[in-house]
Amino acid sequence: MTERPALAVSFLQFFCILAAYYVIRPVRDQFSAAVGSANLLVFWTATLVVMLLLTPVFGALVARFRREQFIPAIYGFFVLCLLGFMPLFAGASGDGAIVAAGAVVNSLDPMLFGTVFYVWVSVFNLFVVSVFWSFMADLFDGGQARRFFPVIALGGTAGAIAGPLATGALVERIGITPLLAVSAFLLTIAIGCTLWLSAWARRHGTLAAARQGEAIGGGWLAGIRQVAISPFLRKMALLMLLGDAVGTVAYALVADHVQQATSDRDARTALYAHLDLVTNTLQVLLQLFVTRWLLQRKGAGATLVAASVVNVAVLVAAAVVGGPAILAVLVLTRGMAYGVVKPAQDALYTQVSREDRYKGKNFIETAVWRFGDVSVALAMKGLAAIGIGMSGLALISAGAAGLAGLFGWRAATMVEPLPIPEPQSGAESP
Repeated sequence: MTERPALAVSFLQFFCILAAYYVIRPVRDQFSAAVGSANLLVFWTATLVVMLLLTPVFGALVARFRREQFIPAIYGFFVLCLLGFMPLFAGASGDGAIVAAGAVVNSLDPMLFGTVFYVWVSVFNLFVVSVFWSFMADLFDGGQARRFFPVIALGGTAGAIAGPLATGALVERIGITPLLAVSAFLLTIAIGCTLWLSAWARRHGTLAAARQGEAIGGGWLAGIRQVAISPFLRKMALLMLLGDAVGTVAYALVADHVQQATSDRDARTALYAHLDLVTNTLQVLLQLFVTRWLLQRKGAGATLVAASVVNVAVLVAAAVVGGPAILAVLVLTRGMAYGVVKPAQDALYTQVSREDRYKGKNFIETAVWRFGDVSVALAMKGLAAIGIGMSGLALISAGAAGLAGLFGWRAATMVEPLPIPEPQSGAESP
């Protein structure tokens, strides 16, 4: 019974985190449609550079401070940034590429502002979500992770539905600026949840769980070093790059589609909010009826293989159908990525050390992810130059999805215990 309050608060925390993100994500994505896929390389390269600069900063925080100190500090930083962006958007006009807030930013370069905001939201997503799952892997052991992580992920998906619903309903009525305040409020609630869960671990956890609240120690570049020396983390990094070869291709092609469909900032934001809503609803269905069963009965390795098979089928079908299928490809592959693949990968991290869990995992889910974006964008430019279109890109992505299943299985066999059976009748289940 003592587990259930912690599960409920974890559910609420992830709801607030993803709702905060998805309220502002369509605002970010409309910038990508405003500039088109040809300029996304600028956004992604800038994001990668910022990630590389922030990785040692994050490593230093984790090494020196306890989780109830550095996690609220990270969330609080992003709350302040959201409040700082509000006056910039208050005077926004036109198609979203022109932003002015009085004399202070009246001459702000459109591409510069788009790049800054796109990079900031990307950093927001990667650091805030990655830190959350590291925190969850800290609180719960492997058996609890199998039972709880799909439920907690469902809380995040509920937030990921609430966020775009709010944005889609409100953006053309009240504009973007009030949405930033909503996001900041939700993230503030997440700070309170972090503090409550840390106190719960001290009251009800084992001795090992209580020690999890201590500073991890180690060097500020430990995340990079851990990935370099750990065979498991190297496989997880490769999985991230293979995932980019699917998700980044679909995202770039959709950006061109939306750019051609509309030139109005609020309309683009509403369209991306609708895509997020459909995608996240799919995630809920997967988490309710597929992911939890697969994790408990078959384990994370089999779950990653199953997701790979589905992605291969979707991408091969898209190669046959052609251009009209690109929106469906984005929805289906992203739904699998966050509804099935992410909970399975996060369950694997419960089996590794805290330094791997916080520093190595964070480096993979920030710098490696964005390195993959840049690499895929450069590859797409090269392939386009030799006449490879959407169908060819879909087949190449299908190959990457197949390899992801293979390496996901191998990573799981390195750390995952044998699958545990479903709870018997009368056993406690969340």
